[in-house]
Amino acid sequence: MSEHRRKPPQPQGGGRAAARRGQSGSSSGRRAAPRGATGSPSDYGLGYGSGEEERPLGGRAEARRAAQRSVGGRRRAAEPGRGHRTGPGGPNGPGRGRGRAAPPGRKRLIDYPRAGKDGWRRWVPSWKFVSALAVMFFGSLVAVAGIGYAMVGVPDIQKTATAQNNVYYWSDGSQMVATGGETNRQIIDYAQIPAALRYAVISQENKTFETDSGIDPKGIARAVFNMARGGDTQGGSTITQQYVKNAMLNDQSQTISRKFKEIFVAIKVGATVPKDQIMAGYLNSAYYGRDDYGAQAAARGYFNKDAVDLNPGECAFLAAMLKGATYYDPAGATSIDPAATPQANQKRALTQMQDTLNKMVEYGHLSPAERAKYTTLPKVQNPRSNSALSGQTGYLVDLAKAYLINNKIITADDLQQGGYSIYTTFDKTKVNELKAAVQKVQKANIKPKERPKTDTHVQFGGASVDPATGAIKAIYGGEDATKHFTNNADATGAQMGSTMKPFVLAAAMTWGVRDKDLGPSQAQDERTIVSPKSLYSGKNKLKIKDYDGSIWKNEKQEEWLQTNDDNESYGSPPNYQIDLREAMRESVNSAFVQLGMDVGLDKVKEAAMNAGLKENSLTGTSFPSFSIGISDPSAIRMAGAYATFAASGEQRDPFSVQRVTSKDGEIFKHKDQTKQAFTKQVADNVTDVLKTVVEKGTGTSAQLPGRDVAGKTGTTDGNKSAWFVGYTPQLSTSITMFRMDDDETNKNRTFLEMYGTGGKEKIHGASFPAEIWHDYMEDALKDEPAEKFPTPEDIGVVVNDVPSPSATPSATETGDPTPSPTPSKTRGKPTPTATETCGSFSWQCTTGGTDTGGTTGGTDGGVTSDPTATESSGNSKGNGNGGLFGGSTG
Repeated sequence: MSEHRRKPPQPQGGGRAAARRGQSGSSSGRRAAPRGATGSPSDYGLGYGSGEEERPLGGRAEARRAAQRSVGGRRRAAEPGRGHRTGPGGPNGPGRGRGRAAPPGRKRLIDYPRAGKDGWRRWVPSWKFVSALAVMFFGSLVAVAGIGYAMVGVPDIQKTATAQNNVYYWSDGSQMVATGGETNRQIIDYAQIPAALRYAVISQENKTFETDSGIDPKGIARAVFNMARGGDTQGGSTITQQYVKNAMLNDQSQTISRKFKEIFVAIKVGATVPKDQIMAGYLNSAYYGRDDYGAQAAARGYFNKDAVDLNPGECAFLAAMLKGATYYDPAGATSIDPAATPQANQKRALTQMQDTLNKMVEYGHLSPAERAKYTTLPKVQNPRSNSALSGQTGYLVDLAKAYLINNKIITADDLQQGGYSIYTTFDKTKVNELKAAVQKVQKANIKPKERPKTDTHVQFGGASVDPATGAIKAIYGGEDATKHFTNNADATGAQMGSTMKPFVLAAAMTWGVRDKDLGPSQAQDERTIVSPKSLYSGKNKLKIKDYDGSIWKNEKQEEWLQTNDDNESYGSPPNYQIDLREAMRESVNSAFVQLGMDVGLDKVKEAAMNAGLKENSLTGTSFPSFSIGISDPSAIRMAGAYATFAASGEQRDPFSVQRVTSKDGEIFKHKDQTKQAFTKQVADNVTDVLKTVVEKGTGTSAQLPGRDVAGKTGTTDGNKSAWFVGYTPQLSTSITMFRMDDDETNKNRTFLEMYGTGGKEKIHGASFPAEIWHDYMEDALKDEPAEKFPTPEDIGVVVNDVPSPSATPSATETGDPTPSPTPSKTRGKPTPTATETCGSFSWQCTTGGTDTGGTTGGTDGGVTSDPTATESSGNSKGNGNGGLFGGSTG
């Protein structure tokens, strides 16, 4: 039998039990070894080879160690799964199992898992191991920090804080303007910076500046944590870090590597640069708004004086500007954010300024007596502007910048540094044509010197949108962007009036009126789609009902009696019924207020939003007057919303930038995003009804011979604003007119009445706004072919079709109403004005509103004002809500 198949000798005397006893005896050193065993390591597979003499044991201790080694070998050999060959020297014998101990006299460099430990104890590191790791970790950090510190240098802020131009292009690719690089900066010495300005900044931003090392560990940790989560870095936390950030403007990437680099630079600057030099560098490079960099430029820009002459109040004001001029400049910045109105900014700036002054007193930098002198905002001059941004150019540039910033395409800081080519949607020819149309009407009719009480503070705004793409082709923002700073095309706060009525009709055709015989929950499901032939009362002082027929009452249990323009009733008594086409054509308030109640004002609001109006430009829906335009969307959004009807229900948000490029190539290109706001059937029927407004109704001034035109006039209560919004298949345009004090630092800006303005008894949407619309559109479309609107499909059923000898005949198949043999209007004796007959929430004639009384708008119907101050969410006088970017982006 071969050697490798020889059966290992079996222990004698007692079998397995004896073997166990023998093994136990060996392990204890007190019992005899099994018969045949010599106690030599060779008996357990640890021999020294054949022919080698056995080494005698040197004593009891060595014998014990040998016995322990033999027991370990046997135990490993007896473990499950090691096979049937367990003899000495076999593959599963001692010395060949996994996890075997190192040979005697040899130690592992890293004793982990730990030798000589069983179970979970093998995986618990020793204190020596933990200590070694800690030393290695912190040593590595020190080494990295040392290398980083050695590799960075101290920046020269005068060399690195520079900016490039942004170049804006017209829609045809020709250059509009290059702007952004005309940064106003003037370096002054530390001695010329007033102590009050230095301590205002220290008190507000970094009270330990004069003693700290230049970095804020907590702020750094917060910034790194935010970056790791994908959030904002929150900027430098100390003045030194801000100084470094300003000096590194050529690298504004928000990355962890850049943040660490900034930290090392800040540490080095804090250790090597004197504090007064850091302070001077920071205040000379900081951005204060209005394209002003540095304290000297800011002092001239806001107060027209040198920095050295600033008083503590002005210094605290400039310290507030460092928080972000968009939200603190008293002139406002609604083109960037509709929330940055002059009033809101003034409030924020005053609060911040007062807080800074209080901290200066608290930290011992200002006496209480001196602080008491500055309790109001200092008087600031109007923003200085680049002459290249005069006329409409400044409004166009602001609109494009706001689009990029609010849609998070480019950050405000990156735009400030410049280097971008921005290709806009603005058509140069159309912009000039719109400006010419406004100036023509203004020059011919508005004469402030002849009529100072009625013709001063008259303002116009307008916008033109392509229905097929949503591109903004032209705007009119005001007389001059360097003189009038609010873009009247974007956000003004002017109420929309009866231009709201098409959305009421669209809601009625989309969802229908609720069933009067069902409860609220069932009525939401059981609805009747409305036909334009449906009949509603055109009675003046109509008692408005809820959908279920109950009389609508306000929280004071007062009834609502809706008036029409000039207190006229439409239709013939006793029912005064007219169809919705005639109600739209004559802009009858009572019919549309009741229709809105039958549909549900929530659905009316939803229809307006689906068309493209922003929710924050629309008031609440608690009062019936919501349907006749107490909301205040922008001219851009109104043109865009009516463009939805022109595009047969396809809605596209208005946009002003087609693409953007930089040295790195194309970084943005607009992609068309279309949603079906209304069915084609609904949209085309609304358009067909609005055609009659221009053909035979209040909008005849907007007729364009040979072209299909649809539109709606709008005038508000108190004659404080007037609108015309209309469209052809190729272009949608809105024009607004109002009177409002253009002193944008006035805290109490309000809309003024337009009775007598332009020599007119009243200003209607059918007057100057419709004239401007006509003149502009005639020029803008002169090279475009005349297109027809689609023929609408029949929709809905005729509701309220109660036989009446005096009922107005319904429209013919062509969509035009058949003339009635009897007059559709009933005119009684001359009635007193609304203010004489209707008090606010009078039980006799409740129309509500801050301008008490019934609706007294022009021939287009007018609008009742909001009954309560709290009802009009997003609708305050001159608040600017509802602009193109109010809270998102258009």
